[in-house]
Amino acid sequence: MTATAPRFGTALARLLLVAAALLGAVFATASPASAHAAVTATNPKDGAVVASAPKDVDLTFSEQVAMDNKSIRVLDPNGKRADTGELLNLCSGSIVKYGVSLRDGLPKGTYTVAWQAVSADSHPVAGAFTFSIGAPSKTSVSLSAPDVGGGLVGALYDTMRYAAYAGFILFTGGGAFVLACWQRGASVRPVQRLVVGGWLTMTAATIALLLLRTPYTGSGELADAFDLDGLKAVLQTKSGAALSSRLLLLSAAALFISVLFGAYAKREDEEKKDLTYGLAIGGFVVAAGIAATWALAEHASTGIQTALAMPVAVVHLLSVATWLGGLATLLVALHLTPAVERAAVRRFSRIAFWSVAVLAATGVYQAWRQVGSWSALTGTGYGQILLVKAGLIAVLLSAAYISRRWTGQLSEHAAPEAEAASIVEQRTAEPEPELIEEPEPVSVPDDAKGPADRKRAQQLARQQAAMTIAREKRIRDADPQRSGLRRSVLTEAGVAVAVLAAATILSSTEPGRTQEAAAAAQSNTQVAVPDRPISLRIPFDTGGKNGKGTVRLTLDPGRTGANEMHVWTDDAAAKPLDAPEVRVAFTLTAKAIGPLPVAPERITRGHWSASGVQLPMPGDWQVSVTVRTSDIDQVTVDKNIKIG
Repeated sequence: MTATAPRFGTALARLLLVAAALLGAVFATASPASAHAAVTATNPKDGAVVASAPKDVDLTFSEQVAMDNKSIRVLDPNGKRADTGELLNLCSGSIVKYGVSLRDGLPKGTYTVAWQAVSADSHPVAGAFTFSIGAPSKTSVSLSAPDVGGGLVGALYDTMRYAAYAGFILFTGGGAFVLACWQRGASVRPVQRLVVGGWLTMTAATIALLLLRTPYTGSGELADAFDLDGLKAVLQTKSGAALSSRLLLLSAAALFISVLFGAYAKREDEEKKDLTYGLAIGGFVVAAGIAATWALAEHASTGIQTALAMPVAVVHLLSVATWLGGLATLLVALHLTPAVERAAVRRFSRIAFWSVAVLAATGVYQAWRQVGSWSALTGTGYGQILLVKAGLIAVLLSAAYISRRWTGQLSEHAAPEAEAASIVEQRTAEPEPELIEEPEPVSVPDDAKGPADRKRAQQLARQQAAMTIAREKRIRDADPQRSGLRRSVLTEAGVAVAVLAAATILSSTEPGRTQEAAAAAQSNTQVAVPDRPISLRIPFDTGGKNGKGTVRLTLDPGRTGANEMHVWTDDAAAKPLDAPEVRVAFTLTAKAIGPLPVAPERITRGHWSASGVQLPMPGDWQVSVTVRTSDIDQVTVDKNIKIG
């Protein structure tokens, strides 16, 4: 009875279209690589007007950063340096703060602060802000942040990062597939080319990343990649140490590959047992060490729970390599070799199942650690790319489900024992290869001494070899189980490339937890400007009917002493909301002053005011506004203001 392959081509095509759309969404939502570190505070504040020149300018970061004397520049309105050029390390405990001293006798006007640093997870970060002495003025300095990590250098660096990940997956997963699943594959030339190609790709990418670190984190000029002084400085950084360590481990990986495809491939099956064990241990140590170079230099090395996050990142990356690298090796074997033993495919099926299980568990932990909240999952770039990655994984699992259905229907024609196997085993079951007779060798008769006869014999030999290859291909393609398995694995491998792209973009994107913390720090303080009232806008939600709205509060003149305060309440449609009660309180936490309550009088619908509001000392005051919209519905919202 002839086995007929089920028609799942339409479903697979739809899945590929969905995967392509999701991959497009990844690149559409991905912004230029942004670092993990973020500025949470500056002194003076962005846009502040101070009465006299401060002694220094400082910046507070969300995590450790690498800075030098060129990292912070203060420019006067004419674009000239106003700082001394010497970096001040103001770090204390968990507070990461750096600054520069200002020169004496600075004139009034608007000053621009441009800064640049390298975050603890190896990515560059930069920015700029302004403050004014006495009064704002025109300035010839551009406020645009330096394009660190961008341009041609940034594109090359990102490309090399993709190549390094892909190379690691191919040679690690390929080596694991050969040792654990298909030992005969060590002598198969296409498999050898895949693993060696992965090693060469990662080695070349690592060297390129090491050379590109100087322009990537500094000038942005490609020519600086060959600056020996810059390379020496890079080697002293955490990222440089990780990359150089990776090169040393890759040399050990080269020895592993040479033994695997040399002495190991030549041994008989019964002689391979001890060498298999030794190669497996050595290969695991080398692969884990290479994976650790990412964990020690990128997101896992900073933030919360680093002691747990780094080993989890290593396990996560090894699981990815085992699964996807093995999948790529299986795909090559199915397309370019006569056959893969059924037992080998079954073994890989089991390994892949557990790899995916470990991958899911470690991925959930990493997602929680980097996102931290539902709002960050949907409201930050990191969270949005993470959602797209989750969608791609869902497509990948759907493709695997279709493959299992296909193989399940064919199992009755392939092998009765497959019916008792697990679903994961069924999806990769394959029949034993058919034997193909070798062609008769073509020899040149002794009496055929002429050049024309020899040329003709060589042509006949090439034709026979081509016919043999074509006959083998026809036999392979006529096998419905092999053809179906090849299509399903190809589909999964294509979607896996998209998953890898999303994962690589995530590794260079500022985590959602940090994005939210930085946004909250930058938006939670209102700067007091001399001779100008302070204006606040604070959204509120009392939880009741028509309980959403906005509080607008002004303090005039916004200084210590007596102030005139006005409060307006607006509903969700920006129309005046006549709340039954509005109360305000001021607290100076640093000096343990307050809360100082203020009960404003109602002027008209949605408008209250109070005069003589006393703020006795300068500092960061917390303004608490309580809004009651019914007898039982009320809420208190807070915001900080800087009183000079």
